[in-house]
Amino acid sequence: MQFNEYYHGRTGLTVGVKKILFSEKTPYQKVEVFETDTWGNLMTIDDMVMLSEKDEFVYHEMLVHPTMFAHPNPKRVLIIGGGDGGSAREVLKHPSVEHVDMVEIDEAVVRAAKEHLPEVGDFENPKLTVLYEDGIRFVEQVEEKYDVIIIDGSDPVGPAVDLFSDSFYKNCSRALSENGILSAQTESPWVASYHPAIKQLFKALESWFKVSSMYLAFIPLYPAGMWSLAYASKGIDPQDPEVLERVEKGTKNMAPSLKYYNTDIHKGAFALPQFVRDIIS
Repeated sequence: MQFNEYYHGRTGLTVGVKKILFSEKTPYQKVEVFETDTWGNLMTIDDMVMLSEKDEFVYHEMLVHPTMFAHPNPKRVLIIGGGDGGSAREVLKHPSVEHVDMVEIDEAVVRAAKEHLPEVGDFENPKLTVLYEDGIRFVEQVEEKYDVIIIDGSDPVGPAVDLFSDSFYKNCSRALSENGILSAQTESPWVASYHPAIKQLFKALESWFKVSSMYLAFIPLYPAGMWSLAYASKGIDPQDPEVLERVEKGTKNMAPSLKYYNTDIHKGAFALPQFVRDIIS
C-alpha cells in the first residue's frame, strides 16, 4: 500500500504505507493519518501532505523562529491553523510568551494529532488556548492586539484559499501591535499552479506591511522539497543586527531542541534563487 500526492499531472510524491490510522471526512476536508515505512506517522488533508513525524521539525522551526526572534519581546501570539500543534510547540519555547491563541477550523485535525502524532504538539501547556473557529473570520473581528501572527494553513484550496487574499492580510495587519510581525507558509516555488496564489499573497504583504520578504526551507515530503515562507512586519527587518543578536543568543539557549534552525540558516534563508525572485517580482 502507498500514499501518492500528485502536484502536476502524474508527477508527485510516493510514500510507503503500512496502515491507515485515522480517516475522517469532516464538514471542511478529509483528514487522514498513515503509518509509513520510512517517515513515521504522516498526516494528510485532502490528499496533501501536512507533516510527518520525521521531518515536521523543519517546517515548524522555520515558520516560527525567524518571526519570534525578530520581535524584541513577543508576549501574545496568534496561530491561524496549526492544528497538529507543532507551531504552538515552537512558539512556546520562547520564554517571553505569555499567551497563545491557536485558531483551527477543524477539530478533527487536533484530535487526530493528539492521538497519532503525540510528540508534535504541546497541547497541555497552560499558555495555549485552542479555539475551533474560522481563522479568517477571527482576525476580522478580534479586538485585542497580538505581537506575532503565524499563518499555518494548508494549500490554497478549500477552507484555506482565503489565507492568500488581500483582505485577510489587511485584517492581520490591523490585529498586530505596533511592532507586530507575521509569518506564513507560501507553497513550493517549483509548483507552477501555485504561482498566482504566491504572487497574490506577496502583493498583499507589500500593501499592508512596511517590510516583507520571502524565505526558504527544505522539507523532504513537501512538493519538490523546496518550500517558501513569508515574513512581514511593521518595521523590523529580519536581518537587522539586533535581530541577529537575538537569534544567536536564543538558539544557544534552545539547544539541543532545535534540529534545523540556527543563526546561519536565519541569514541564508532569505537569499533567493533568481527563478524564485522572478515569481514575486
